[in-house]
Amino acid sequence: MSWIDAGARQRRAGESMIEDIKNIKSGKKELREFGVTIGAVLIALGGIAIWRGKGAAIYFVSFGTVFVVLGLYFPAVLKPLQKVWMSAAAVIGFFMSRFILGIIFYLVITPISMIMKMTGKDILDERIDQTKISYWSQRSQTDKTKESYENQF
Repeated sequence: MSWIDAGARQRRAGESMIEDIKNIKSGKKELREFGVTIGAVLIALGGIAIWRGKGAAIYFVSFGTVFVVLGLYFPAVLKPLQKVWMSAAAVIGFFMSRFILGIIFYLVITPISMIMKMTGKDILDERIDQTKISYWSQRSQTDKTKESYENQF
């Protein structure tokens, strides 16, 4: 793999992120869901703040109520905010998925591979054996029934 291939792959990934942002649905249903969901979360945070005796509770509840009312009765007002919010979510998701997959690869898959190599395990049976005539595995002969063709694996 050359650096040219890596650059093309990065461009395609960036294009897919832009395509995801362009494909964000902003219909009446999605805007209602957005307003009610954000409003409910803010009201819940306000409830927790009231329970803990914090002064910011009134702001959470007020903004939450505004979001719920706008979402239920005037969803079109929320469209610019929803586009910004969902675009930010798409960008964060793009980077976090790669970050999490990288962490899993380097902290889980790589150590398992190193342990397998140090212990001499060959799970996939990839070693070349000069004494073997063929690498085909013999299957035992069984009577074929109609059901065996349904579940071949």
